[in-house]
Amino acid sequence: MPSSHSAFVVSLATSVGKKVGLDSVEFAITFAMAMVVMYDASGVRRAAGQQARILNKLVQQWGKHDPHFVEDKLKELLGHTPFEVLVGALLGMAIALAR
Repeated sequence: MPSSHSAFVVSLATSVGKKVGLDSVEFAITFAMAMVVMYDASGVRRAAGQQARILNKLVQQWGKHDPHFVEDKLKELLGHTPFEVLVGALLGMAIALAR
C-alpha cells in the first residue's frame, strides 16, 4: 500500500540529513530527488495510468469493428494515490530516524 519508492528516497534524505546536516549540499540533492520521485509517483505515473485506461477502452471499441486491431491491454495501475505516497514518505522517515 505505501509507496516503496517514496519510502526509499525519504529514508535516504533523512539519513543524509542526520549524517551530514540539513544545511549540506548532499541533503539538498537527496531532498530534491525525493521530491521529484514522489511527484512522479503520485502525479505523472498516475496520469499515465488514467490515459492507459482510456486507450484500452478505445482499442476495445475499435476492436469490435476490426478484430486484428486488438492487441495486449496497456497497464492501467501505474502510480500511487497521494495518500500512499505520504504513508511511504512517513514510513521511510520513521525507519531512518529509528537507526
